[in-house]
Amino acid sequence: MKYFLLALAALTFVYPFVWMLSASLSAESGLGDLTLLPEQFTWDNYVTVFTKIPLGRAFLNSAFVAIITTGLVLVTGAMVGYALARYEFVGRDWIFYAIIFTMTLPFQITLIPNYITMVRLGWIDTYLALIVPFSLSSLAVLLFRQAFQSLPQALIDAARIDGAGELRIIFQILVPNVLPTVLTITILTFMGLWNEALWPLIVIRDESTMTMPQLVTLFSVGGRAEGQLGVKIAAAVLLAVPVVILYLFFQKHFIRSMASSGLKD
Repeated sequence: MKYFLLALAALTFVYPFVWMLSASLSAESGLGDLTLLPEQFTWDNYVTVFTKIPLGRAFLNSAFVAIITTGLVLVTGAMVGYALARYEFVGRDWIFYAIIFTMTLPFQITLIPNYITMVRLGWIDTYLALIVPFSLSSLAVLLFRQAFQSLPQALIDAARIDGAGELRIIFQILVPNVLPTVLTITILTFMGLWNEALWPLIVIRDESTMTMPQLVTLFSVGGRAEGQLGVKIAAAVLLAVPVVILYLFFQKHFIRSMASSGLKD
């Protein structure tokens, strides 16, 4: 019974994605049936997507923004997390609590201030507007802080005796010892950036700079899909595939890190 319930729960999560993939390969007339196999198999939906929108350029834009920003999140998160975990200074705990508090605030609250900042800096319609506001993550700081606190102080002391500087201690000594945490942050950050559509819709108007979620959103609601549901589903599948592949490669490390990253002081 236990395994049956687990399988049933897994099916409820997997079925919508499998149906979406099947529907993207079905003719428009076959989308009314919730079957797992394509009806009247066709590639026309994908051909239409690539014909009507510059999906290749949007894919490169999304990959560039997601990879660069994820790298910045790892660097800044590791540095701030190390400072909060290993340095003793006045107000350290209050700074940490303030960072935790920001995690409770929805991103929509900061949309207007961030947009005004981008306008003042002249970053509208540039990659900087997509990268800089997301280059520091509260979750990354939290996870790195907890991971670094779990490592022995003797490891850091030995590195200092050997003449290692603080940056070398962080990125050559500590980070390799918390790889599951690094992979968890990488996956979560990449997924969030790859799927982000609201912020690009606000700061990007030039089609050559648009990200894939933004272009797919405009394609689906802006009329280019011409009301064809199968074409919209095909665009959604293309948007989801990179994230699914990334998770399949790193799921073991992701689950291990999430299971072992309990909060402790």
